[in-house]
Amino acid sequence: MKIAPIDIAHKTFSRKMMGFDADEVMDFLRSLADEMETLYKERNQLKESIRDKEMSLNEFKERDELLKHTITTATKMSEKIRTDAEREAKLIVNDAEHKAEMIVCDARDSLKKIYQEVSDLKRVRMQFENNMKALVQSHLTMLEQARHVMPNPDVKSDVVELSKQESEEEAGRILDNVTKAVHQASSQNNLDV
Repeated sequence: MKIAPIDIAHKTFSRKMMGFDADEVMDFLRSLADEMETLYKERNQLKESIRDKEMSLNEFKERDELLKHTITTATKMSEKIRTDAEREAKLIVNDAEHKAEMIVCDARDSLKKIYQEVSDLKRVRMQFENNMKALVQSHLTMLEQARHVMPNPDVKSDVVELSKQESEEEAGRILDNVTKAVHQASSQNNLDV
């Protein structure tokens, strides 16, 4: 049976002979009722406080769970982003390597083509120089033969007569002049190309 403070305050006892002083008992019961009422209030306050603390604790637990879930989700997302970034970086690097290989291959092909063109130009130049030398040599030979066959009538024959050595020196000078002219013309053409 539960006793409330109001029950204590209004409790009455039957009277017997030689019993306790009724006023004293009533005062004690009132003070006991007041004390009990204070204890009930404290207990109710403590219960209220515990309920508030439990609500706060539950709220913190919910926040903690939410934070754990958020951290787990963020970790998974960052891992996925990192994996995607690594995969994309590999693709970019592979693409760049492929393009670099193509550029190097094209450069090698261009270089081969340029070497071939230079080689062709050198060959053409050599043919031109040889043809020019042959032409000059044939003209010199024809001039030499013409001198022997038809001497110059205005000049004395001893002055006109060139020795074979002088004739060869003159031919060499003419050939050198022609070679220089050919080199100048070919270098001029190389600059134009």
